Amino acid sequence: MDAVITPHRSLSQKGFIVLISVLTAINASTAAIFLFMGAGPVPLFLGLDLAAVVIAFMASNRAAANRERIQVTAAEVRVVHESPRGSQTIWVSPTAFTQVALRGDAGDEDDLHLRLSDRELRVARALSRPERLAFAKALDRAIWRARTGRRGE
Repeated sequence: MDAVITPHRSLSQKGFIVLISVLTAINASTAAIFLFMGAGPVPLFLGLDLAAVVIAFMASNRAAANRERIQVTAAEVRVVHESPRGSQTIWVSPTAFTQVALRGDAGDEDDLHLRLSDRELRVARALSRPERLAFAKALDRAIWRARTGRRGE
């Protein structure tokens, strides 16, 4: 198994440009009205508001570039966090002793964890709950196949 998990972003680059253009037009027209009424400081706050929205979306897009790669081989389970700045391995464990665990608050099976003795790593955070449950089954199956040497069952 070699799975790459990426965060979902529903707003494309073109959508981002359209959204910022519309917000700029609305803020500019509102600022003009307030300037006409003699309220000079209001356009400054409208500009700060627009800057905050742009910064928030840029931070969100930067986070969308992160990837989580989960590899299962007969020898090991490896989780690598891939960012635009470089990769960082955050988990390596022998396949024979790695367990897949689902747990959460109040009995919900929300969080997917890889477990080895007293070590534990939360994985697949970018997936929705149904996707995470399906991925947990696939990951458990891949670890079982790697342990037993079976393919495609």
